[in-house]
Amino acid sequence: MENLNFIDPLLHGITPEITNNKIPNLSTKQLLFAGVGSLIASALLKKAGQNKTAAIVGSIGLPLIASAAYKQYCKVSKAKSELKDSSGIEYNH
Repeated sequence: MENLNFIDPLLHGITPEITNNKIPNLSTKQLLFAGVGSLIASALLKKAGQNKTAAIVGSIGLPLIASAAYKQYCKVSKAKSELKDSSGIEYNH
């Protein structure tokens, strides 16, 4: 056997990237367009006779649209609650 000398990357300042496990933060518009695009692609696939593929692609559309709606609802309700909430400091004029 050969005498293999492995270089430890941690000793040379090379660290593994942690960003690989991050979930991308998609905007409401991106989620909505992905969902609608999925439904349109499903309809076209069904028209072409690819029923199983159309069912798989189409099943992704509704959860994406629901996620977009929920994300927008959370954003709106958070903005409304921030308007109602007081900072605790009352100014008397």
